[in-house]
Amino acid sequence: MRKRNNRLNTLACVMALLACLLTPVATKAADWLRWHNVGAATFTWGPFTLYHAHLLSPDGRYHGLGSDLALVITYQRAISHTDLVDATRDQWQALGILQNTPQSTMWLQALAQLWPDVTPGSQLAFVTTQHRGQFWYRPGSGTPFSQLGPQQSSLFSERFLAIWLDPRTTYPNLRQQLTGEKP
Repeated sequence: MRKRNNRLNTLACVMALLACLLTPVATKAADWLRWHNVGAATFTWGPFTLYHAHLLSPDGRYHGLGSDLALVITYQRAISHTDLVDATRDQWQALGILQNTPQSTMWLQALAQLWPDVTPGSQLAFVTTQHRGQFWYRPGSGTPFSQLGPQQSSLFSERFLAIWLDPRTTYPNLRQQLTGEKP
């Protein structure tokens, strides 16, 4: 009897996994790539340009963190995934997210496993639709975007985009440019 239950549990797990793999993704790269530009900004550190960022939305306007958005970052320098996670941690620390959101430590660990090292010309995008987010990655301009990891919760999505879009961001000029407040 126990052997039969184990087989049924294994079969149920395999079926659930297949259902997840065969279920179409709610948002395809082609969908959000047709969205309109809200704003663009370049992030520099000293004399170095680290990345160019574009914020997209379905209507080309910024309606707040809870709206459908695509933040597309095109890297200009090689940056390790560890440095990307460290920079995220630093920004969440500055915004009070680490202190006020207990799951943020777990999120950082997941990002360390998820994100690749980036190289000049590679792109990392974060797209929110219906309050949930999805990472996308393109290793170079001649390749298509592919999904990176699972869909993210609405809480994670807001906290992640807060790095650039929260009014308390450590980069207010970048925020103003991305949201279209300042050219």
